[in-house]
Amino acid sequence: MVTKRSDRHRDLERLNRRIISCELCPRLRSYCRKVALEKRRQYRDWDYWGKPVPGFGDPEAELLILGLAPGAHGSNRTGRMFTGDRSGDFLYRALFEAGFASQPVAHDRQDGLRLRHCYITAAARCAPPANRPRPEELRNCRSYLEREFQILKSIRAVLVLGRVAFDTYLDWAAARGKLPPRSSFPFKHGASYALPGGFPRLFVSYHPSQQNTQTGRLTAEMFQRVLTEVRRFLAGVKASGGSVPA
Repeated sequence: MVTKRSDRHRDLERLNRRIISCELCPRLRSYCRKVALEKRRQYRDWDYWGKPVPGFGDPEAELLILGLAPGAHGSNRTGRMFTGDRSGDFLYRALFEAGFASQPVAHDRQDGLRLRHCYITAAARCAPPANRPRPEELRNCRSYLEREFQILKSIRAVLVLGRVAFDTYLDWAAARGKLPPRSSFPFKHGASYALPGGFPRLFVSYHPSQQNTQTGRLTAEMFQRVLTEVRRFLAGVKASGGSVPA
């Protein structure tokens, strides 16, 4: 008998193959290939991934983490979300400390890292020049996020990393149900919003970019507080029998 987990795993594998072969955004595909050929000196012996980067994590995830886009010499090099750069170093250490990851480091796709009750994806699946995907490129990727939500039926909370991810999630939700005015959801680190219509609760963090973490705009303590709130919320969902509290 096929289990629910294996069904979701199979569906995610099928979706991820579609993502990896996507050619909808010529500018982004050209940039990813260019970076993969030119490389950074410290990674000159690497065989860069150079393709759209699929999501990564637990098929039974209760938490979905939504980032901006792969880093040119991070995920675009390693082929796994938030793997191989300073943002990933910050994120995975925090997820490990919060119990969502099996180890605090992420080097490559074969490093043994596993996520627990957590799935990581991004608003854009290709590394964009200057870390700025265009609106039409974000729209091209939205169907992949839609499909992830369809497959990951246990998601109860969404943690967005940065303003682009914040807008992407609210745009996705607004296209599928009537939301209050966007002014009802100001972007600020540490915010948490209940969305009508049974959508997963929204938790907000600054993006763990090197600029934000090195300047102190986002500290490890600040990020852990957000993850603690996510943990408390998910524990409350379980205590209430799976319904999403306001």
